Amino acid sequence: MAAQLNKQSTAIALPADRAARIAVVADTHSQPHAAIGQRLAALAPDAILHAGDIGDLGVLDQLRRFGPVFAVRGNIDSRISDVPDVLTIDVTGGLTGGDRALRLLLVHIAVNGPKLRADVVRLAKAERATLVVCGHSHVPFIGEDRGLTMFNPGSIGPRRFHLPIVFGVIDIDVRGVRLSHIDCETGQRWLPP
Repeated sequence: MAAQLNKQSTAIALPADRAARIAVVADTHSQPHAAIGQRLAALAPDAILHAGDIGDLGVLDQLRRFGPVFAVRGNIDSRISDVPDVLTIDVTGGLTGGDRALRLLLVHIAVNGPKLRADVVRLAKAERATLVVCGHSHVPFIGEDRGLTMFNPGSIGPRRFHLPIVFGVIDIDVRGVRLSHIDCETGQRWLPP
């Protein structure tokens, strides 16, 4: 990760009187799956994260119909100047009594195989993030590496190889933070085969 990256920070204030939900998408490549609007409407997220490879910025406008959108650039988004490369997000509320529920690092490329890249680990630790949300591979996964949780929502863009068309969900409530995936085509919870 180069030193000249456009890094920004922001906060998402979730409702403090109920459980909260954040939808996570990535790799739309200008062509989000036709059912994503229906899936997001049913999910009613409090916020939506886009982990890069947006393509046409109109995709973000489409997503904004379903909640506030926070996005980072992917490797195909080099001409998008008003979207950061890295976004640190403080998530507050979600039945946590107003305290910070979660600090996450949103970045497009974060892993090398099943492990976090060393530069991403350094950045996440410097930002005191506990969750790294990334895209790029189109492979949905939830994992742990060097004390950090990794979350790739998969892709809701054009199908790549045999990979599923899925997106991620971050649920926050009194029990804590839970990560999961939803099959964009069926609307059902997705688990790896």
